[in-house]
Amino acid sequence: MGSLMKELLKYVQVCQRYFISPERTPAFIREAEMAAMERKQQSLANRKAEVVKNIVEGRIINKQAYYERTLVDYLITVQNLIRHPKKMYMEEQVQTRRAIVEDGELIDDYLVSSDGEKVSGFDEWNPLNNHETVRSSPNYTYDRLAVVKYAERWWNEFNPSYRRFENDCTNFVSQCMKAGGAPMVGKPDRAKGWWYTGKSWSYSWTVAHALRWYLSGGKSGLQASEVQRAEELMIGDIICYDFTGDDHWQHTTVVVAKDGEEQPLVNAHTANSRMRYWAYEDSTAWTPNIQYKFFHIIDKHS
Repeated sequence: MGSLMKELLKYVQVCQRYFISPERTPAFIREAEMAAMERKQQSLANRKAEVVKNIVEGRIINKQAYYERTLVDYLITVQNLIRHPKKMYMEEQVQTRRAIVEDGELIDDYLVSSDGEKVSGFDEWNPLNNHETVRSSPNYTYDRLAVVKYAERWWNEFNPSYRRFENDCTNFVSQCMKAGGAPMVGKPDRAKGWWYTGKSWSYSWTVAHALRWYLSGGKSGLQASEVQRAEELMIGDIICYDFTGDDHWQHTTVVVAKDGEEQPLVNAHTANSRMRYWAYEDSTAWTPNIQYKFFHIIDKHS
């Protein structure tokens, strides 16, 4: 590992130690990232949980020199060992960061990656397309353990069998559900159903807003029922996020475990995350207006 990467990791380790010993504020941290860290600290306290150890690893992905300054883009993986009164677990998150180095000295550093996706496709996609009048009885079995196995295998990688997207959260969740045996329906109409063929796919396969409305209204193929509380979800179930509270749904996660109080822990792509607390209060995308939808996937055994 080069000396520059060691210096960057040293800085990020200072940031992450805030969750263990919050009296020291990192030097270059932006207001939005600091607010997210404070919300996470408060969330941990509310849950009577604590970070007892963190590990930071990383690698440089791009460097560009501009006169005396160098812009360095790098990826880090942060592992937080969280102690909960009834359970200990390892949370992992990947961040893309940018550092500015001048004459060999770090003079700035900030978070580049964020959760969720830009909302698009409203003119092309109508939620009423998937609101059928009669729900058919599911004739498939949804293997929740297979969903979790897939989500654990691919949370920080891209399965080469599928197209990779810059905003990949919903594509990843769709792959997880497919791995669990969820049936596809609606092809070749991109505005209907939930499906993927390799060369084409439905909006609901890749767009968070479209999947939210498909899960709410679909009555054939993959089906779900909305529940009111996060703790009602099971592993393999889905959470949709409207960070801004304006009914534009920007993010999707899959439940892979529960904490000691039966609250979901989720895996996700875009800002790749594993065993992350479901509420996303630690995200810079979070706002006080955030809305959630909790979907329980149903099958012939439901």
